[in-house]
Amino acid sequence: MAHTKTQLKTEMQIRPPIVVVMGHVDHGKSSLLEAIREDFRITSKESGGITQHIGAYQAEYKGKSITFIDTPGHALFSKMRSRGTRVADIAVLVVAADEGVKPQTLEALEQIQKAELPFVVALNKIDKPEANMERVKQELAQHNVLVETYGGQVPSVGTSAISKQGIPDLLEVILLMAELEELNADPQKEAEGVVIEAYMDKRRGPTATLLVLNGTLHIGDTIATATSTGKVRIMEDFQKKQVKQAVPSMPAVVIGFMQPPQIGEEFRVLKAGETFEVSSAQLATQKEEPGTKHKHILNFILKADVAGSLEAIEQVVSSLAIEENGVKARVVKAEVGDIGENDLKLAKITEALIFGFHVKIAPQIEQLAQRDNIHIEMFKIIYELVERAQQKLKEYFEQQERREEVGDLEILATFSDHKGKQVIGGKVTIGQARKNTRVELVREGKVIDQGRVTNLQRQKKDAVSIPQGEECGIQYEGHEAVQAGDILRFYIEHKSQKP
Repeated sequence: MAHTKTQLKTEMQIRPPIVVVMGHVDHGKSSLLEAIREDFRITSKESGGITQHIGAYQAEYKGKSITFIDTPGHALFSKMRSRGTRVADIAVLVVAADEGVKPQTLEALEQIQKAELPFVVALNKIDKPEANMERVKQELAQHNVLVETYGGQVPSVGTSAISKQGIPDLLEVILLMAELEELNADPQKEAEGVVIEAYMDKRRGPTATLLVLNGTLHIGDTIATATSTGKVRIMEDFQKKQVKQAVPSMPAVVIGFMQPPQIGEEFRVLKAGETFEVSSAQLATQKEEPGTKHKHILNFILKADVAGSLEAIEQVVSSLAIEENGVKARVVKAEVGDIGENDLKLAKITEALIFGFHVKIAPQIEQLAQRDNIHIEMFKIIYELVERAQQKLKEYFEQQERREEVGDLEILATFSDHKGKQVIGGKVTIGQARKNTRVELVREGKVIDQGRVTNLQRQKKDAVSIPQGEECGIQYEGHEAVQAGDILRFYIEHKSQKP
C-alpha cells in the first residue's frame, strides 16, 4: 500500500548529516575535528602522527548533531576514503592554506565528485604566517572548483584548529547544506547501515563500529553482514558510554558478532524467524592471472590489529612489483589478530614472509618460527612496512636469479598415499623431470607445497630423468595431497654468497 504524505511525515524524521572529512596528509583534518569537539580527542597517539583507522564521531552545535567520518589522508588509504564517500551526505575538503592543493587533495576531490557529494572547502591553518587563502582558491579554480567568492557554487571557510577561528562558520555551513539536502530516516524500522571498523578485542571478543543509516539498533537485536552474524550484547556510543539504542546517523561500537565483520559491509537487523545467508570470510588471496609477465612471486602473510589498517596494508603490498625484473608481491593471507600457529603453518607451506602491524607474537610461537626458519617482522608505521616489503622483493629477485628451472610435470592420476608418500602418474610438459632436485607443488598458479621426488619410473623402470612429452610414475613426498591437474615444478638452486 502506498504511503500518503501524512503517513510519511509521521514515519520519516530529520536525521543528522553524515560528514566525511577528506584531504591531503598533514593538512589538519583530525586536529580540526578535535578542535570542534574539545571534550573528545580525535587525534590518536599513533606512530608517525597519522590517523590510520576510519572513525565516526558526533558533535553538537546549536542543539543539532553532526556525524563526522574522519578518513586517513595518505595515498595508501584511497580505498578507505572511497568507502567513506559512499556513506556520507556532505564532504569537507580540507586544504592547508599554507601548502595549497596536493596530490591527495585532488584524489579526494575526485572521490567526492564521483560520489556526487555536496562539499565545503575548509581552508585550514590560516593562523600560520605563510597562509594564503587566495592562492589556494586560485589553485582550486585551476582544477574546476570555483568557490562562492570566485562566483562558483562551492562554499569555503577559513579555519584554524589552533585558534578555533572559522570553526563556528564551518558548522553553520554544514547544517545549512544538510537542511537543503532534506536528510530523513525512519527510526521505527529495523536498523541498517555500514561497518566502519572491526577488530578482535581479547577481552570482549569480536568488536565492530557500526554507522546506523536508517532505523534504530537496540540491545538484543540479531544482526548480520555478508560475513558475520551475532546478537547485540553491548553497545557503546563514540565516547565509549554504554547505550541501549543507536538512532539514524549515530555511530555505535557493538559487541556480539560471532567473528569480526569486514569493514565496508552493510549490516541489517533480522526480524524474528528471519534467516540470513552468511558466506565464509575468505582469506585475502590474490592469484597471478594467466599470461602475466611476472615470473617470480614473493608471498606475504599480513596481520594487523584492526581491519582498517589491514585493508590499507594489503592493498598497497598486493600492488608492489618490480616490473623490469618480473617479480611481484602476493598476499596469501590478510587477517586481524596476533600472529599464531596457523600463520606459521601457512608460511611454511607457501614460503611466505609474515609482516605484523601493531600485533603481538607469543614467545612459544616465536620459538616455533625460529625453529622452522620462518621470517617474521613487526611494524608500527605503515610506510616502514611498505618500504621493507619492497626491499624484500629486490632481495627475492636476487635469490631467484640463482634458481634454475628444470621442468614442469602435470599430474594425470593419483594411485596411493601412505604417510605422505604419494604414488602418482604424470606427463612432463616443460623441460624434464629429474631426481635430486627441489620440487614445488603448484595448484591453480599458486605454490601450495614444497616436497621431493624420491623415485621416478618410466615404463616400470627406475629413471634419473624423464624428458618433455613423456609420461612417468613418481613417488612424491610432501605435506599436501596432490590432485589431477596439479603441476610439479622441478628446479635447482645454485648457492652463492652475497657480497
